[in-house]
Amino acid sequence: MSRIGKQNIIIPEKTTLSLKDGLLSVKGPKGEINRYFKNSVDINIADKAVTLSPARNDLATKALWGTYASHISNMIEGVNKPFSKKLIIEGIGFKAEVKVKDLHLALGFSHPIIVAIPEGITVVHEKGTLTITGIDKDLVGQFSAEIRALKKPEPYKGKGIRYDNEVIRRKQGKKSV
Repeated sequence: MSRIGKQNIIIPEKTTLSLKDGLLSVKGPKGEINRYFKNSVDINIADKAVTLSPARNDLATKALWGTYASHISNMIEGVNKPFSKKLIIEGIGFKAEVKVKDLHLALGFSHPIIVAIPEGITVVHEKGTLTITGIDKDLVGQFSAEIRALKKPEPYKGKGIRYDNEVIRRKQGKKSV
């Protein structure tokens, strides 16, 4: 039994949900998110709550039950209050610049790195900090992970791109005799 799947998901005011042929559409003050769900989990939308129940009694369906509940609650939360991640760019000469739909990064390589910003995400740069916001939690997390993977923080000086709450374990380095 899924602990998360058993719980009712409360729908806040100014938020509407509609389900048609496996496509769940959530509309709220900040935007709209659509996602396809398999028919192995029954999604019932009542007045102010969403309930989920497994259609079959097998292991794969039980695994999807809680996952679908988490996805739906994240969709509802995202259209009411957008998700955000902060990345810190640390290092001499490491720069970031947002130009229209592209993110230009100078990370110590011989060439600048240009990353296209996906639709539905906004990136703000302020003094070595990138703030990535959007209503889709998966998209915000995936894009911030791709940016961090371009130059992971190294353990000696801590140079690179890291999350705001991430702690880098430092190594001592070479000792001089």
